This record gives sequence, structure tokens and C-alpha cells, in this order.
Amino acid sequence: MKNIFLKKLIKDDILTKFFLFLRFKNSKKMKIPMVDLVGQYNKIKPEVDASIQQILSTGGFIGGPFVQKFQEDLQEYLNVKHVIPCANGTDALQVAMMGLGLKPGDEVITTSFTFIATAEVVALLRLTPVVVDVDMDTYCIDPEAVERAITPRTKAIVPVHLFGQCANMDAIMDIAKRHNLYVVEDNAQAIGANYTFKDGTVKKSGTIGNIGCTSFFPSKNLGCYGDGGAIFTNDDALADMMRVVVNHGMKTRYYHDYVGVNSRLDAIQAAVLDIKLKHLDEYIKARQYAAAYYEKAFAQTDKIVTPKTAPFTDHVYHQYVVVLKDLDRAKVMEHLQSKGIACAIYYPVALHMQKAYADPRYKKGDFPVCEYLCDHVMALPIHTEFTDEQLKYVTDAVLEMC
Repeated sequence: MKNIFLKKLIKDDILTKFFLFLRFKNSKKMKIPMVDLVGQYNKIKPEVDASIQQILSTGGFIGGPFVQKFQEDLQEYLNVKHVIPCANGTDALQVAMMGLGLKPGDEVITTSFTFIATAEVVALLRLTPVVVDVDMDTYCIDPEAVERAITPRTKAIVPVHLFGQCANMDAIMDIAKRHNLYVVEDNAQAIGANYTFKDGTVKKSGTIGNIGCTSFFPSKNLGCYGDGGAIFTNDDALADMMRVVVNHGMKTRYYHDYVGVNSRLDAIQAAVLDIKLKHLDEYIKARQYAAAYYEKAFAQTDKIVTPKTAPFTDHVYHQYVVVLKDLDRAKVMEHLQSKGIACAIYYPVALHMQKAYADPRYKKGDFPVCEYLCDHVMALPIHTEFTDEQLKYVTDAVLEMC
């Protein structure tokens, strides 16, 4: 019995040492997520927890002072007359289209290189999505392509401020004015970015067109702890209409003058967002620091093309997306993942190649820049909590494949 027990101890000790070895070995692999929401939360935890507890204690989950305060604070930050909170960024785009009174068959021009929601709401409202190519340097919609796509049925343009920088709004607004078109900015990825017009005027992204729309999905630069969104406008009549649309189409309770939707930002999300809004510029600077580190590190190779920032905008780096040249993307990503480094593809399939949006007007090869980007882009982690040690770990791992 004693010998059996001794053998068990020896065996267990060997197993213990083995597991300790594995733990030590794995600890050398940093875990680098695409975005560190836990680290960000820990820095604002006391304020967030206190606000949420106050809401839980009072039972004011829908509407109320937290939603109102966030709305007013965001209006001030953006220098825009009206912010209409809603349930998510997709709803924001849908409400914008409904508020403009667009009718089935009306054409809406947007980019083929974006998240599906941009075209999804157009299709859901039985409008006609018209997609165009993007600029190779910024990945944003190409104004010249927009102009070529205009027909008598065109009613609106939806420029997407992709990955954190603004599309060429001087050109877009000029086109819209000449053709009497609405402009709805998809600002889900660029809140906080500044756009400088040719005359020197500076405006926040999302406040330039007739309507701006954003998402507060948790990973966004200004993100909540669930779903959320908002719509911006300086047009009083449009604001009134969109407030009706998000509230079941009613101005007076139980009297429904329009067909609407139920799209609300809840009080807990508003409280979180209002706290984070105070830190948004700080968060943007942290992302810009990480982006500058990446750019400097990758300058030593011509196989990594870093994102370029247009001269009329700053870049808030919701995503850090590089183009891989003469590299096997799948192997690079596998290598990074083996080292605990998250990476992703935004976006692997252009809108005009999506099965759900198949259209006889478009075929493979029609939008060469979009298609090239889909085949060659890779997104690296970028967030507010990066350390230099982590950034070096990521860049070293990428450069090992060059």
C-alpha cells in the first residue's frame, strides 16, 4: 500500500512538472486580442459600476435622464444640432432612409467594400443598392465612380468612412448638390474623426451630409456593452421625422401617423457611452499611437502596405488594415494565431459578389480595387490598451513572415 502511494506521488509530481512546463511555455505566447475591452473597462470600472447600479436601483431602463444626458453630450461633442439614439447602427441607417421618404425602386449609391449593413437596409426597404469601387489608398468610396453611377432614379449617396477615416466629402457633397441627391454618412467606424474642407472649415465625421449614422457596437471606438446606435443631423424637420420613426411612427402616444420601427438605446448603454465619450479623444490618441508604431515597424519591408491617410481627414483607426504583397495571407494569419495574436479579414467578399446581393448588372472583375483588397487585406489588433511590448510582439511576428 505504501509503495503504491509512493509511486502515485512520483507520478503526480511528474505530471505537475509537466503541466508547469506547459504553462511556462505557453506564457511566453502573449494573448493579443483584436480589441481589449476588459482592460478598457477596468480603467473606468468604478464610474461604470456606479452608473449601472443607479439605473438598477431606480428601474429606469428605457429612456430617462441617462439617455437624455448622453444625447446632449454627444451633440456638444459633434457640434451637431440633433442626435437621435437608437438600438444599433443598422437601425440608424434604416431610420435615415425612412426619414428621407425614399420609395421602392429609388437608387442608393454606396461602396462595394464595406460591412453588409450598408446595403442591407437599402434592400430591406425595397430600394435599389448601386455599388461602386473604392480608392486604392484609403479604401473609401471613389467619387468619380459615384458620378458615373448616377441615373435619373438615383436619390442618395451613402459614403462609408471606412476603418476610421473620412471619404472625400468635398467631392461627394459637390456631386450631391449638382444632382440634387441626399447624403447619408455611414460613420460606424469613424466617430471622432475630423474632416477639413478645402476652405479650411473643420467638421466631425457624420455631421457633413444630410444625415450621419453610427454604431456603438462594443468594439467600436465609442462602444457600449451591448448594441446601440445613433443618427445625427442639423436638419430640424429630418430630426423630427426620425424621432417619430424610431418610436413606432407616433408623435402622441398611441396615435400612429407613420409606419415606424421600435429602435431605442437603453439607459444602461447610454450611461456607459456617456462615460466613454469623455475618454474618446484619449482613446483615439492611443489607437493613433499604435498605428504609428505599426507604420514605423513595417517601413522596413515592401511586402506590408500600411494604410494611407487622406490629406483632408485624420484617422481614428477603428481597424488597422494592411495589404499583403507577395505573401500567403492564410499562412501569415496561421502564424500569427499560433503566437496568440488575433487577426481578421475586413472584408473577404465584396458586396457585388455576395450571394444575397447577386445582381445581373455586376460580375467578377467589375470593381478591381474592391476585389483586390478582398484578396489581400489583413487586419491587425488595434485598441486603447496596447503596450510597446505587445506592439513589438505583434510586429516581430508579422515581419518573421516577410
